[in-house]
Amino acid sequence: MSGLDLAIRAVAQIFIWIVIASALLSFILPPYHSLRVALDKIVEPFLNPIRQIMPAAGGLDFSPLILILAVEFLSRILTALIH
Repeated sequence: MSGLDLAIRAVAQIFIWIVIASALLSFILPPYHSLRVALDKIVEPFLNPIRQIMPAAGGLDFSPLILILAVEFLSRILTALIH
């Protein structure tokens, strides 16, 4: 793996962990908590378009899962294009 491959994978993994943390903390912390606000500022711009296309199913929001899959797919495509 080249340095660019590692950088792409690292950024993707960090972003995925931020999405997971944001989703989990939404169950625990109030919406105005500073940590949750900071994470939401990072994640919400990516989740909102997904939510517009795919509304919540039975009260469950699957947009974080879709975003994680999209980030993983995109990082794999980018690393494949490099090779």
